[in-house]
Amino acid sequence: VQLVESGGGLVQPGGSLRLSCAASGLSGSSVFMSWVRQVPGKGLEWVSQIITSGGIPNYISSVKDRFTISRDNAKNTMYLQMNSLKPEDTAVYYCHARLMSNSTQYWGQGTQVTVSS
Repeated sequence: VQLVESGGGLVQPGGSLRLSCAASGLSGSSVFMSWVRQVPGKGLEWVSQIITSGGIPNYISSVKDRFTISRDNAKNTMYLQMNSLKPEDTAVYYCHARLMSNSTQYWGQGTQVTVSS
C-alpha cells in the first residue's frame, strides 16, 4: 500500500488549496481515509475522515464549513479542498488509511501547507 500526497504550498490567508492523496494497493477494501495534520512540536490532529464505501464525512469543528473531503474511488484518490485558509491551518498534512477489516494503518509522507501573508 502506498499513499502519496500532493497539493501543499504557500498561500495567503483567505486563500484556497486542494490536497490530493493517491492510494495504491487499497482497491476493493473498505477503508477509513483521513487527513491528519501536525504542527512542529505538537501532536497529530485528525482533520477529516471519509469511508470509501460511503457515509457522511466528519470534520473537526475548526475546519467545518471551510474544508471539504471527497474521494474518487475510480481514481483511488482522496481530496481535501481547503477554503478560507487561516494561519492556524499551517501544518504538515498527512493522508492516513485504516482498513476496516483488521485496522491496519498506512501513512503518506506528508505535504506542507503554509498560510502566511
